[in-house]
Amino acid sequence: MSPTPPFLPPIDIAPGFVVRKAVRNDLGSLIELLHDDMLGQTRERHDDGAYLRGFEAVDSDPAQFLAVVEDSDGALVGLMQLSLIPGISRGGRLRLTIEGVRIASTLRGQGVGSGMISWAVEYGRRNGAGLVQLTTDARRTDAQRFYTRLGFVASHVGMKLDLN
Repeated sequence: MSPTPPFLPPIDIAPGFVVRKAVRNDLGSLIELLHDDMLGQTRERHDDGAYLRGFEAVDSDPAQFLAVVEDSDGALVGLMQLSLIPGISRGGRLRLTIEGVRIASTLRGQGVGSGMISWAVEYGRRNGAGLVQLTTDARRTDAQRFYTRLGFVASHVGMKLDLN
């Protein structure tokens, strides 16, 4: 098991925006962000109980960090889940996986997402990760261009099997 990452105080990522750890009271806003998405509009459920169970599972796992972006008015405008994953490949390197990245549709293209991902990469570095990985849906061509611009390389083919 990986060590518990250090507590991180809210950190500015762009003028008027901070990243901080999500808390239970954020859940309603997080659900809204998940729905404010071309795929989330049809894929996300409307079961607050399921989201609460998921939040509690992530929040209680020391290898997970659910990060939110808050604007200067206190509104949540972004989220991402960071997972520190130990392994034996690549010389036993710890890896950081970035999942569930969402930015409010009204803020896309304004630098908030870049600041958020830069923050996540630094989070991984500070916690001993030697590799950062993420996936994005094949239909998200804008997201693919965004991650490529930030230095990510499409080096693998990801596959999923929905068990529901």
